Amino acid sequence: MLKIGEAVIVEGKYDKLKLSNFLDTLIIETNGFGIYKDKEKLKFIRKLAEERGLVILTDSDHSGFQIRNYISSGIPKDKIKHIYIPDIAGKEKRKLQPSKEGKLGVEGMSDELLLKLFRDAGISSEKVIQSNPVTNYDLYSLGFSGTYHSKQKKKKLLKALDLPEFLSTNSLLSYINSSMEKEEFFNLAESLK
Repeated sequence: MLKIGEAVIVEGKYDKLKLSNFLDTLIIETNGFGIYKDKEKLKFIRKLAEERGLVILTDSDHSGFQIRNYISSGIPKDKIKHIYIPDIAGKEKRKLQPSKEGKLGVEGMSDELLLKLFRDAGISSEKVIQSNPVTNYDLYSLGFSGTYHSKQKKKKLLKALDLPEFLSTNSLLSYINSSMEKEEFFNLAESLK
């Protein structure tokens, strides 16, 4: 069981049940797009962000990214940690059909993989503080943003990190800085040339 201080935000009750297998913390469900109409829940999430910080873990489909971005839009960036599940084709056991995009959601991931994602993101009982973070300029200088071939290079990097293809450059930067040291990232970037 991993005990963390931050509240965890997920889309639905099955995601919450999945995380309850190994997480000891407050887990809040958005009820999918229900969060758009539930102003009280959104207010509560913002309060939690201010008091203890948030970990947002939504599916890696378009809907998951919309929900993630909606919640993130009104909360200071230093109060949110993002965990992204990898793009894995398949369907959840309880469903008759795969999702529209054919990818597994949070509930379809193994406990071991999810626990690894939390630890890789520096979310554990011990706090990990990045003293020399990777910057936007680093991404630019390595060709992962703002250059002619950056889209292809970024896609290759996302695949190497086992991250979803929809990830924005800012979200990628946040993930890198919460999961590895700068030197480790530069070594990875070198290996992708």
